[in-house]
Amino acid sequence: MLEIGLFHNGASSLPVITNRNGVTFNDGALPVVHRAAQETLVNQVRQGILAEKLGFQSFWLTEHHFQPEGAEMSPNPLMVQMSVAAHTKRIRLGQAANIIVWHHPVRLAEQIATLDVISGGRVECGIGRGYQPRENETLGRPYGSTIQDQERNRKAFEESIGIMKKCWTEPSFSHHGEFFSVPPTYTKWNHQQTIAYFQRDGMGRRLEDVLALGDPDMYSAGNPVQATTTTLKELQVFPQPVQKPHPQLWEPLTSARSLKFAAEHGINGVMIAEPNDRLRRNIEIYYEAAEKAGFPDMRDRGRFKFGWDAEKRRGIMTSRYLHITRPGKEKEALERAARALELQFDYYGPFGFGAVLARLDEPMFDLNKKVTAQMLHEREIAIHGSKQYVIDKIMKMRTECGYDDFCFLGWFELGGFEAKETEEQMQIFAEEVMPVIARECGGKVELPARGLDLVV
Repeated sequence: MLEIGLFHNGASSLPVITNRNGVTFNDGALPVVHRAAQETLVNQVRQGILAEKLGFQSFWLTEHHFQPEGAEMSPNPLMVQMSVAAHTKRIRLGQAANIIVWHHPVRLAEQIATLDVISGGRVECGIGRGYQPRENETLGRPYGSTIQDQERNRKAFEESIGIMKKCWTEPSFSHHGEFFSVPPTYTKWNHQQTIAYFQRDGMGRRLEDVLALGDPDMYSAGNPVQATTTTLKELQVFPQPVQKPHPQLWEPLTSARSLKFAAEHGINGVMIAEPNDRLRRNIEIYYEAAEKAGFPDMRDRGRFKFGWDAEKRRGIMTSRYLHITRPGKEKEALERAARALELQFDYYGPFGFGAVLARLDEPMFDLNKKVTAQMLHEREIAIHGSKQYVIDKIMKMRTECGYDDFCFLGWFELGGFEAKETEEQMQIFAEEVMPVIARECGGKVELPARGLDLVV
């Protein structure tokens, strides 16, 4: 079975230019870039709604901040997807990913649960650690995240996951760890309404579980809630998600260590930039680790199919850059798409993403090596060409990677392309490519209608 989604990274529609050193970026002074970013957000909402109409089953956004260069821009995927949720009924809403170490985990858990409630249980919750210093050191510093210390970053990430799960699954909880104390042990809360609520029988928690009752504090001034030695022991976080026990977790994966961690904790994987042979090996690493750990799953459903299991919605999703050319217009389209790809990898490459483009029989690329559009085409990470070419390369990926069911994410938006061009690509793919690959995969998963009736 086929499950197919749409990925939107937030690339700028401004023209792509190249300087004398061969570096590409978008063309426009900062005021122009700010206006283009506003347009991008509107386009994300438009294309999320259009994706459902065209039969895509999921719509994915990333989280990235502070970027004038043009490769990506998506500072609040949950807020954008809330707008999409209000205008759709079926499409699932995923993030690749929320960088959870840039947020207080309780606040982020509330926001994700809110989207799940409003959408009727359609959230696919992506979680990540972040890799860009400009973002990590600015946003993550209060929450234990730093790109300078990967072990500290991992521990903050793991602790945040645990807290979010508590928010979603426990009616009342506390957490006291290395990075977070929820609630802080010194929080005074002599509130008579809280006391009255938990004094009743059958409320799910006893008063002494939630409050450590004490005498008035002779040294504290102010209202009776604070002029006390009574302290808060537990919190109750609202809302909890519709999906039980919580939305499926997803993590963008590249290293063997991350692959094994995700597999051992029942977290689905997202991969984008690996050639087919490296992708196949990564799926094997993930599957072997899952098998060794007893196939962890948030619903304890046991073994899942290799690669992807459409019924259990477990395993690995992969993505490719897609652009379908039309007869007579191939040259111009491919040249523009190539410039857009170089815009992307002139940004990503210096962070090390170029290294994973190497095939298994090649040494990992030098981090200073420029990634070209030709390299992306040769490794079939960018599938740009005729309709039949796109079909053939997608099906080749499925075969070479050994997928049982197939979970695939199309990436159509490109730097320097207008929204209407991206939407035309979505439509061509939906009408001319999707039915073919669905038939080859034994059919497309049909999703139920869900969501609130928001029309007054």
